[in-house]
Amino acid sequence: MANLNRRNFLKRAAVVAGATAGAQYLGAPLIIADGKGPNDTLGFACIGCGGQGTGNPGWAASKGRLVAMVEVDDGKMADAAKKLGPKAEGVKQYFDFRKMLDECHKDIDCVLIATPDHTHAPAAMRSMKLGKHVFVQKPMAHDIWEARQMAELAKEKKVMTQMGNQGHCGEGYRRLCEYIWGGAIGKVTEVHCWFNRNFGGNSPRPATKPVPPGVHWDEWLGPAAFREFHDGLHPFSWRNFWDFGTGTLGDMGCHIMDGACWSLKLKHADSVEAIQSKGGNKDYYPQNNIVKWSYPARGDMPPVTIFGNDDKPEIFKEWEKKANREFKGGGSIYVGDKGVMYTETYGDGVRILPEEAHKAFPPPEKSIPRVKGGPLEDLLQAIKGGTPPCSNFVDYAGYFAEMVLLGRLAMRAGVGKKVDWDGPNMKTSVAGLEDVIKREYRKGWEW
Repeated sequence: MANLNRRNFLKRAAVVAGATAGAQYLGAPLIIADGKGPNDTLGFACIGCGGQGTGNPGWAASKGRLVAMVEVDDGKMADAAKKLGPKAEGVKQYFDFRKMLDECHKDIDCVLIATPDHTHAPAAMRSMKLGKHVFVQKPMAHDIWEARQMAELAKEKKVMTQMGNQGHCGEGYRRLCEYIWGGAIGKVTEVHCWFNRNFGGNSPRPATKPVPPGVHWDEWLGPAAFREFHDGLHPFSWRNFWDFGTGTLGDMGCHIMDGACWSLKLKHADSVEAIQSKGGNKDYYPQNNIVKWSYPARGDMPPVTIFGNDDKPEIFKEWEKKANREFKGGGSIYVGDKGVMYTETYGDGVRILPEEAHKAFPPPEKSIPRVKGGPLEDLLQAIKGGTPPCSNFVDYAGYFAEMVLLGRLAMRAGVGKKVDWDGPNMKTSVAGLEDVIKREYRKGWEW
C-alpha cells in the first residue's frame, strides 16, 4: 500500500459516516498533527519494539512516516533499528514514552503499543489525550478501571482504536457468530474455554540481581510499585506476576474467550467465581485455574455460564471420544439446547459437533463485514476514513477486556468465594479486591 496522503484523508473524512454495525459512536475525524501541511504522510510512533512489537516499526515505516521508537532495552532497540535499515535514518529513539510524547506529539498521528500489560493503559491514555489514534496489544489494560477509562476517553476524543486480539479480525469468529445467530445449536447456555497455558507460580520472589546492561529498569517498571530487578520478569515471564501481567487469562483468554463474548453479546457479568486454583501468592498468580462467569439474559438469549480452564476440561475429553477426534492447543466448546460447536484458539476450525451434524446444517449467509488484513491494517483503513476498527475500545474491546480482567477478581478472592459484580459501577460484593479493580500508580506515571 502506498503512503497515505493527508489531502486524501480529508476528502474521505468528509463523506464517511463511519459506524460499524451496532456502533455507539459515528465517524472519527482524522486527527492532523499541529503545524503540518496536507501533503504530509501519517506519522507513527512505536512503544515497545521487541517481543510482540518486533514487527511494528517496519510496518509503520512501510505505511507512513515512522517518527519515533520507544524501547526500554537498548539491545532490542538496536535490533529494531538494524531491521529497519535505511528507514531508521531520522527516527528518534527513546526509552521513556512520556518524554517521546512530550517531544514528538506534533509529528505523530498514531501510536502502536506493545509493552508488558502494566504499561498499556498509561501509554495509551497519554496518547489519546493528545488526540492520537492508538493500537494496543491484548489485553488493552491491566485492570478493569483502566479498561473503562480507555474506552471513555476514546469515545470523548473520537480517535480510532484497536486491541490486538488477532482472531477478531479473522473469518472464524465471524462464522461462529453467524452459525450461532442462525440457530445452529439453539440457545447457548454454557461455554467451556481451554487456554492451554499456565502462567503463575507459588515460589518466593526471586533474589535481587543487578539490572542487565542496557535495560532501563525504572522505565520498565513504569506505574508499578518499585522493586529491585530479579529473574523471571524481563523480557517475557512478567506474565506470571500480579504487578505486571494478567496471567493466563490476559494472555490466552483474550483470544479464546473472544468468540463467547462476541457471539453471545456479553457485556457485564452478574458474578465470577474461582472453581479451582492452585498455588499463587502476593507475587504470583495461581495456576491450574477454573474460573466461572455468570451472565444474565440478553434479549432473546438466555443466561449463560462461561468456564475458563487453564487445563483441558472434561467436556473436551468427552467430545474427543464422541466425535472421534483430538483437540489440541486450546479452544472453546459452545453448548446449546440443540447441539454443540467448537472453535480453535483464534476462532478457526468452526464446527458443529459431531462432523455429521455440521454437514447437515445449511451454512448461514455471511452477514458480518469482513476485515482485510490483521488488526493494524483494520486500524489503518479506519484512520483513512473507514468504519471504526472491529476491536475498538468503545464498541467491543472495552467490554471484552473487562470480561477477561474480571477473572482476576475471582483468583484474588479465592476458591469457592462467589464475587457478585455490579459492572456499570465497578463494585463488588467482596471486600479487599479494590486494588485488583483499580491499582495505585507510582508517582510520575499518572496520566
